[in-house]
Amino acid sequence: MESRVFSHATTIAHVRRPLRESHSNTSCSFISIKPIGAVGEGGNLIWGRQLRPSLLLEASSPMNARKDVLRPVMAAASSPAEGSDSSGDGKVAPIGFFDKYPALVTGFFFFMWYFLNVIFNILNKKIYNYFPYPYFVSVIHLFVGVVYCLVSWTVGLPKRAPIDSNLLKLLIPVAVCHALGHVTSNVSFAAVAVSFTHTIKALEPFFNAAASQFVLGQSIPITLWLSLLPVVLGVSMASLTELSFNWTGFISAMISNISFTYRSLYSKKAMTDMDSTNIYAYISIIALLVCIPPAILVEGPQLIKHGFNDAIAKVGLTKFISDLFWVGMFYHLYNQLATNTLERVAPLTHAVGNVLKRVFVIGFSILIFGNKISTQTGIGTGIAIAGVATYSYIKAKMEEEKRRGKAA
Repeated sequence: MESRVFSHATTIAHVRRPLRESHSNTSCSFISIKPIGAVGEGGNLIWGRQLRPSLLLEASSPMNARKDVLRPVMAAASSPAEGSDSSGDGKVAPIGFFDKYPALVTGFFFFMWYFLNVIFNILNKKIYNYFPYPYFVSVIHLFVGVVYCLVSWTVGLPKRAPIDSNLLKLLIPVAVCHALGHVTSNVSFAAVAVSFTHTIKALEPFFNAAASQFVLGQSIPITLWLSLLPVVLGVSMASLTELSFNWTGFISAMISNISFTYRSLYSKKAMTDMDSTNIYAYISIIALLVCIPPAILVEGPQLIKHGFNDAIAKVGLTKFISDLFWVGMFYHLYNQLATNTLERVAPLTHAVGNVLKRVFVIGFSILIFGNKISTQTGIGTGIAIAGVATYSYIKAKMEEEKRRGKAA
């Protein structure tokens, strides 16, 4: 979920090379190269754990070599190139709202990302309190999102990007890992308190670092490993005294961490110039197809025998259907909005934002459900979150310094 099909640290690089001529006209060419479903070290995203783009602008001229953050296409497309006149008569195109108030727009994106994420987690847990069938609910999450995507394609918002067999082969392993991580996250949410599941999922950076070191063979600096020690310690402390602890919830959350880690690894091998909205839609469709068979096998007989009838008897048919619809909408929208938000900010801002999002979810879930937590669990959760924040900060700073070194 975390959500990170998407996030959990891969970057999506946009390379812009302005070609300047000796006369008044200036032309720009854009090349987009995006890793699919990337989820970065340090948290959730894109798609539940969401995409984590680091959008870079790289000048082709050595004299102008520099890097900056690109804004979304809809914001960048409205203004003419510097020193040029697109109409030839000296007129300047009007500045759009996104260009005029970028900080305000980005702040609104962050607010809606947090708000939808909190609402999703609360409604999701309320459903599990009277309908404890996480495999089926996971299918509903994806099904509602797929219907939303199909309707959006039908009206052309956005226009559907074509997909070929080569891209499909790249998307399938990413989508399979996304589906597994999504289902196991929901199994954990149904079994234990929301706050405890998110505390365990704070270990995701540790799994990402371990995979990078031992699977990809990348060298992880000792400072990053040291920053992960508080995360491991905090999660261990919280787990030992968690009042809602059970092994199903704990093991499911750990499997979710591993699944999203491998989703990140596969996404690094898959590159595409397709926009993130269409990528998310295709991955949701594939993940839905992956989730349906196990849901039928594991929960189908129980649902037919008494699951649906029990839920309807407790809350009524209208509320039952309404809850399933809205939890699916909130799941899809918060993941999509996370993608759009992360496209607007630098990696360091993203890292801080993702940690704060987890704090918001844990805090609000404790307030809404009135979960009783021991002092040790509270301290352990705080230590784990602080460790994730430290890791994310160090990781983002290292990536930023690496990019500056390449630009020098």
